[in-house]
Amino acid sequence: MATIEQLGYSAFFIALTCIFAIVARRLNERLSKDGLVKDLIFEAIAAAELCGCCFELIIVADNFGVATYAVFLFTLTIWWGRNWGSATACPYTYMEQIVEGEVSFKEAALKIWAQLMGGCCIFRYVQLYWWFEFAETHEGRAFEDCKADLQVNLYLGAFIEGFATLCCRLASKVISEKDARFGAFIDSFIGTSLVVAAFNYSGGYFNPVLATALKWGCAGNSALEHIIVYWIGSCVGAVLSVPLFKTATFRNMFLTEKTKSE
Repeated sequence: MATIEQLGYSAFFIALTCIFAIVARRLNERLSKDGLVKDLIFEAIAAAELCGCCFELIIVADNFGVATYAVFLFTLTIWWGRNWGSATACPYTYMEQIVEGEVSFKEAALKIWAQLMGGCCIFRYVQLYWWFEFAETHEGRAFEDCKADLQVNLYLGAFIEGFATLCCRLASKVISEKDARFGAFIDSFIGTSLVVAAFNYSGGYFNPVLATALKWGCAGNSALEHIIVYWIGSCVGAVLSVPLFKTATFRNMFLTEKTKSE
């Protein structure tokens, strides 16, 4: 049975990963010149931090339950929001910006590539920590064959990932425009709640880079199925949030006070 001490090893690893990311960001800030390369490095660092922490959150969920996992995720989401700056560690934010005409396709593609590199390469660091097996919860995990999280029909899984992403993005846009006093906490709560709701169906990733770093090549899903669920599903949901957020119906429902004041 998992103990608080073993949970402590997971918490330590997550905190250590966040500290490494802080140091890496500060070094990039000091040593890199302002421009695209600097932004690419920031994206790679953010994606590495996200995926490194979420690898360990798998351990937390498997051994301590989804509720404990949710508490960690809620806290980390707030932390990331306050420390990543302009980095997102998520591809569809740049796809939204392409739709809005705010970024070129080339720049978006490079940033997504940087995210993938950061997210996928971090596993060796995670694997090293698991290999030491400081906690019983890490025993055999370093070289264990992974299993896909999709527990429902392929297209239902894509719908779940897409619809939840759509809800997350719309909520974030509303909170941002309203400039809510506790916006970061509300946003994190909504995102975490949706992840928990989808956890036993699609895994609740809502981020193609995260899903690819953690579950690409795992038994149970082909490469095409993974792309349909975690890339096409999420990205379509995010892109649809752009025109939907601008519709009069949506704005009247969720931004009534702001509309009246204008």
